[in-house]
Amino acid sequence: MDILVCVKRVPDPSENDIRLNRQGNDIEKDDLVYSVNEWDNYAVEEAIQIVDKIGGSVTVASVGSEEEEEVLRRQMAMGANKGVLLSDAMTQQADGRKIARFLSSYVSQNNFDLILCGAQSDEGASQVGGMMAALLDRPYASLVNMIEVVSDSKLKIGREIEGGNQEINEIEMPCVLSIQTGINEPRYVSIRGIRKVASLEIPALSASDIGCEDCGLRLQKLEYFQPELGAGAEMLAGNTEEMAEKVVEMLKAKGGIR
Repeated sequence: MDILVCVKRVPDPSENDIRLNRQGNDIEKDDLVYSVNEWDNYAVEEAIQIVDKIGGSVTVASVGSEEEEEVLRRQMAMGANKGVLLSDAMTQQADGRKIARFLSSYVSQNNFDLILCGAQSDEGASQVGGMMAALLDRPYASLVNMIEVVSDSKLKIGREIEGGNQEINEIEMPCVLSIQTGINEPRYVSIRGIRKVASLEIPALSASDIGCEDCGLRLQKLEYFQPELGAGAEMLAGNTEEMAEKVVEMLKAKGGIR
């Protein structure tokens, strides 16, 4: 089975004091410590475990600048067979749609049976996996916390749903899955493993290299801020009828109902 895992380099929240920049449109990125997105790390581990059981290959891909190579090499040291950097002049300002279209164009030129993404990122909006599936017209499942290979064309998957419940589904391949933390225990990346992949070439492909049409930005970030804290919650006391009456009175006072 040939698996593609989409990975992202993000600021490590445990190592950084995150602050807004002077322009107020992003975080201050100077001197930040970066690492692989936590959810993506679980996705890579799951891909490696699948290939260890049934054979195949694992490719890790990232959209961004040459600094993304650090994350790609770490995932290769973890056990991925190949790394690919997708980069052009606009990747520093890429929105979810551009990233998904960039990755989908790469997928369209390769025969991947399974595409894995992290369920979310520390600084993202949980968009890319679903967008890729739509662009590629492939089945999609989110918040996956169990994968079992049923056949060459079918997987059994578990999904974490509301209320802490578990949902079991079968899904046809090729497909796209977003992976939830806890699906496995990611392995330790050794210094020896990092040295082993340090000199391996990681191809860098531009939008034109992979025939990515309409890869321009549709969304531009104008402002990035922390909202002001409100007065906080008001706790209601009394029985059900009394609390219901208080809610109605509050809504009337605020113009919510008449």
